[in-house]
Amino acid sequence: MSHASDAAATPDRPGKKRNPVWAAIREVLIIVVVALVISLVVKTFFFRAFYIPSGSMEQTLQVNDRIFANLLAPGPFDLSRGDVVVFRDEEGWLPPIAPTATNPVTEFFTFVGLVPDPSNQHLIKRIIGMPGDTVECCSDNGKLTVNGVEITEPYIYPGDNPSDTEFTATVPEGKVWVMGDHRGASADSRFHEDLQGGFVDLAAVEGRAAVISWPLDRLGGIPGGDGVFAQVPAPAN
Repeated sequence: MSHASDAAATPDRPGKKRNPVWAAIREVLIIVVVALVISLVVKTFFFRAFYIPSGSMEQTLQVNDRIFANLLAPGPFDLSRGDVVVFRDEEGWLPPIAPTATNPVTEFFTFVGLVPDPSNQHLIKRIIGMPGDTVECCSDNGKLTVNGVEITEPYIYPGDNPSDTEFTATVPEGKVWVMGDHRGASADSRFHEDLQGGFVDLAAVEGRAAVISWPLDRLGGIPGGDGVFAQVPAPAN
């Protein structure tokens, strides 16, 4: 009994020799293309890299940390009070940035989403008020209140007050009120009330900060506000 594979080995039908060099090159090309496709899908739909340039989120995030943000929130995964989010600077909170020098290697890694894009202006803060919430500072005990309930914030930078400025803000529909964890070094919603009340459009939120990817000794998840807002009631209609 013969098999189809035997025909290639018969003297009458000599087999076509495979070029090992071309085979190796082809395999590498296939791997590179597949990796690019996966990276683009991840970058577009799942995660994106960002760089932390300031100390406004200390000590949750440190200067020069690299993080990945989950792009599925907002979206399939809803945002909540206490989430650390990355959002586009659509209201001009930041000064213009000067062009930075690049090279083909950094441009490639930026393209596939493995390193941050230095040409885009983004900020990272913690959501304190969701649409409909009333955020106020400070209570008689020196704490923030959300919908009339005091909250204790363990993520605040050691020695900082919840806020050194008094404010009352009711968050409109489609927006959030955000604050940095290093309250004494964060130009957040409190300091931009001249720009749409200091509120951030939910549509400007790129995603929820999920993982610190660099440096390696800080590798790990980024904590939200678990338990901090547990007793806060839904906003009154």
